[in-house]
Amino acid sequence: MQAPVPENEMERLTSLSEFDLDYSDLEANFKDLTLLAAKVAGTPISLINLIDSYTQWTISSHGLNINQMPREESVCQYTILEDSEFEVKDLTIDERFSKKFYVADEPRLKYYLGVPLQTNSGVNIGALCVLDSNLKEISPEKVELLKIIANEIVNRLTSLKVIENLKSSLAESKETNKKVAHDIRGPLGGIIGLAQLIREQGDENKLEEVLEFIKLIQKSGTSLLELADEILSGDKKTPKLQSNEFNLLLLKDKLEKLYALQALNKTINFQVFINSKVEEVPFSKDKLLQIIGNLVSNALKFTPIGGSVKVNLDLQIIDEKKYLNIAVSDSGAGLTQEKINEILSGSVTSSDGTGGETGYGFGLALVKHLITGLKGTFSIDSTEGNGATFKITLPQV
Repeated sequence: MQAPVPENEMERLTSLSEFDLDYSDLEANFKDLTLLAAKVAGTPISLINLIDSYTQWTISSHGLNINQMPREESVCQYTILEDSEFEVKDLTIDERFSKKFYVADEPRLKYYLGVPLQTNSGVNIGALCVLDSNLKEISPEKVELLKIIANEIVNRLTSLKVIENLKSSLAESKETNKKVAHDIRGPLGGIIGLAQLIREQGDENKLEEVLEFIKLIQKSGTSLLELADEILSGDKKTPKLQSNEFNLLLLKDKLEKLYALQALNKTINFQVFINSKVEEVPFSKDKLLQIIGNLVSNALKFTPIGGSVKVNLDLQIIDEKKYLNIAVSDSGAGLTQEKINEILSGSVTSSDGTGGETGYGFGLALVKHLITGLKGTFSIDSTEGNGATFKITLPQV
């Protein structure tokens, strides 16, 4: 059966990417809302799901231990097509869902009701859903309460993003203040010392000595001007990892947490390699999980059972500028030059994976869009039947 795709899918994915979420680190922020949704609906299970190009991410759950599932396996993929709620009174007799693992096997779900998580711009990024192993009736009044909870979820996601931005700005401000206090002390102290020496010697100062002192004062003053220009231009060097930063160690850990399960389910060898020489050097985390995540999911999709997917991460420092290099390689079906050209041009096409996964066709288009926005470069090395390697370089401002 053809998977449903919203008419505004690219806009929807772009909107989700703007939240720049770490799907593995949100549970504590929404636990109260999943509990409240279950209480309102009178169901044992409630989930908050965000849906990207390939995966449904459960960022908070009540009554069911689940973190993710392939998008094509989910019921919520139908909810994001709706402006209002989507209800399935009996999953066991609906041909779209009757053979899904959560219906045919434990917990043998029967009832589903989902409410889309809609942003202020009217885009559905996911769903709040309630589920039961028994048949259920939920009154219109309770559905309206669930919609209020869904609105609160989106408001909270928005607030979290604003808070992260404020924390980042505050951290940068503090680091700038420390830099000013530390770096300005040297040249300013030199100027004061020389001026004091001239004053103490008074009439004993010889002209050539005074001229030499003036040269030293001028040199120190020039250092201050250069420092001020560096600060005003935003060239901040902060070795400490801030809330808006990753290093290679942390990025490796995040990717393994998010995608190792997908690889395990398809018996694919998934590995992340980093350059240990620069593993603790900080860089911007802006959109990285969205970019690399889509590439990894795409690689897993087109790699056969028993194959391999590898991610190589490196950070180059050239003339004090940082460049993050990312390479995602797979042993999958490979790409024709025509397909490579379509991807690099941002064209949206769709095809199915090696394990029968449904193709949505928007993941790589989103990657191209995000890389362009970050002023990075994107290239693909592949031949049909011999896997593919996606290479990205992102300058770190």
